[in-house]
Amino acid sequence: MPRYCLAPILLALLALVGCTAEQPRVGGSISVAEAVNSDDNADFARAVEPRTFVFPRDHGPHPEYQTEWWYYTGNLTAADGRHFGYQLTFFRRSLRPFPVARASAWATHQLYMAHFALTDTVGGRFYAFERFSRDGAGLAGAEGEPFRVFLEDWSASGDGPDRMPMRLQAAQDGVAIDLRLASQKPPVLQGDRGLSQKGPTEGNASYYYSLTRMATDGTVRVGGESYAVTGLSWMDREWSTSALEVGMVGWDWFSLQLDDGYEVMFYQLRRSDGGVSPFTAGSLAAPDGETRPLTSDDVRLDALDVWRSPRSDAVYPSRWRLHIPAADLMLEIEPRLADQELPFAVTYWEGAVRIAGTRNGRPVRGDGYVEMTGYAEQMARQD
Repeated sequence: MPRYCLAPILLALLALVGCTAEQPRVGGSISVAEAVNSDDNADFARAVEPRTFVFPRDHGPHPEYQTEWWYYTGNLTAADGRHFGYQLTFFRRSLRPFPVARASAWATHQLYMAHFALTDTVGGRFYAFERFSRDGAGLAGAEGEPFRVFLEDWSASGDGPDRMPMRLQAAQDGVAIDLRLASQKPPVLQGDRGLSQKGPTEGNASYYYSLTRMATDGTVRVGGESYAVTGLSWMDREWSTSALEVGMVGWDWFSLQLDDGYEVMFYQLRRSDGGVSPFTAGSLAAPDGETRPLTSDDVRLDALDVWRSPRSDAVYPSRWRLHIPAADLMLEIEPRLADQELPFAVTYWEGAVRIAGTRNGRPVRGDGYVEMTGYAEQMARQD
């Protein structure tokens, strides 16, 4: 998905609040376009043609590119059937492509942001936390051998074969996850062999792969109780040096895991005139790992309902029908909770969803995650 648009927000955040070891409070809201469209990237590498991916090395950082992110989402169930959704994401942003030698341990040329969220469906609560810091003095960082990305005590790591299982750890204000993830399928290379073009300008693209079905077990802590959980997770990995194309306002991204072994990834890029970009794209992964790329012409996405945020006043789609005629796949997608909005410096909605539908005329069900950006900024522009 075009999450390359979220990572540069880090630079704007730290310019506003100062780069400190403590998590600062930020007032107001920054639009995606304001945060992303920086021209200070001439010396960074760009994603301009397909490349050869090497695993597990590519799980690690790519500092020659300006932005990079590790995105984990998942749906988990406790022994008593209690459902939880989670999101743990790390963003890296380079200030310059090569470090400058400085005596201070606090010196940095890399900035990090992380988001941690938990959906407690039975409890009817959504928890969301944000952190950001520099990579100096051991506050944040990423490495490939062994694999680890972290911001303070939030981390994703893995040092076994193929860096599996990966371990996710995050805790704040009585909400915590400690999870083990093992991929059950080979990586899905999104776009053209992993080159995901986001607009007509050369280099406005990312290298993008997904681990679409990761068996997950571990613990969730919330409300003073710990729960042993199992389920499925999804990992998205992208790195790039990109800008948001003129006229784009946001996107709707779907990661869907079906109980017949199929997975769907689809992102819809939205224009300011209400249309959809032709660079909208996705993929359909079969149980055997075979992947079919999807274009905007292959998928019909209809919003069936809306939800208005009591905080931002943004109006988000809140239920969808997704139809892929060539695969005879028809899905209805419903949020686990209506309110899964992350009220951060850039406000967006990302949350757990349940799925029901048919494939080849047979019933299919599943779980997934949806992310929607740009709606809060649209509302602010109308005021």
